[in-house]
Amino acid sequence: MSGSRLPAPHHVSRIYVEDRHRLLYCEVPKAGCSNWKRVLMVLSGLANSPAHIQHQAAHYSNSLRRLDSYDRAGMARRLRTYTKALFVREPLERLVSAFRDKFEQPNTYYHPVFGRAIIARYRPNATRQALSSGSGVTFPEFVRYLLDPRRPLGLDIHWERVGRLCSPCLVRYDFIGRFENLAAEAEALLRLVGAPANLTFPRFKDRHRREERTGPQLSRRYLAQLSADERRRAQDFYLTDYAMFNYSRPFGPG
Repeated sequence: MSGSRLPAPHHVSRIYVEDRHRLLYCEVPKAGCSNWKRVLMVLSGLANSPAHIQHQAAHYSNSLRRLDSYDRAGMARRLRTYTKALFVREPLERLVSAFRDKFEQPNTYYHPVFGRAIIARYRPNATRQALSSGSGVTFPEFVRYLLDPRRPLGLDIHWERVGRLCSPCLVRYDFIGRFENLAAEAEALLRLVGAPANLTFPRFKDRHRREERTGPQLSRRYLAQLSADERRRAQDFYLTDYAMFNYSRPFGPG
């Protein structure tokens, strides 16, 4: 907690609480959050091993409490005394990962909700089938939606900026790890909070296991589909994340 001010509940709504090991973890989608939720469930005594927890159970079982579910005293005490952690990822690589996960794979939410709106706004002469299904959004169309100040839908947590998800200017995090060094830094955090020695951070790919992992080389192929101006503007969209978490901007300063 920065100073003595208690953040408003909406500023800590992505922070998950693990009381037994006094850990607060801020969820950043596409930066290892599924496996972190599995780890939190094991630490809490809700499961014996991360490997036994399915994706749906990790995300939708409602077994983990969020910090904003506590009263002000409970929030303040945990912010003051617990280890506060988050993991970040190179912003544009995280964006590519989110696009691949939500728009290149079958999805009963993102295609009809976001896909339809994106195709309707950013694809001239879209077919009736595309407008109906919302499937087949291209990466340039997705980025045009992201950069449009009058976008037809708000931002989703999978591509929202980390600064807005986790409020690092209001919450003084004790541990900020990087997805790029996830295995080693996750182990360091687990040892810091006194996790059982036999608990290690999962290394398996959560879903779409046959697909190539999103890394720097694959991300460059997606970003090459954009114009130079779009690449620069996409980078600038995440400018605060680049600055706060000390990532080098791939397309130089604005």
